[in-house]
Amino acid sequence: MPRLPHLSGAQVQRALERLGFVKVRQSGSHVIMKRDTKGCVVPLHDEVKLGTLAGVLRQAEVAPEEFLQALKR
Repeated sequence: MPRLPHLSGAQVQRALERLGFVKVRQSGSHVIMKRDTKGCVVPLHDEVKLGTLAGVLRQAEVAPEEFLQALKR
């Protein structure tokens, strides 16, 4: 698994949107995003901890390599 960078919640949200996820709703500082039947919760914090980011990617069933490619677009 490649090393994940330190990112803000907004950066994570943008990368997931590039992968086809859509913001369904927001509850406080957490955004619920979906793509087909897959969903995930993204915390909109200044810096998302690496373990939390890994959990978001697992929840969304997105490979870290795929996520890193979306960040570079």
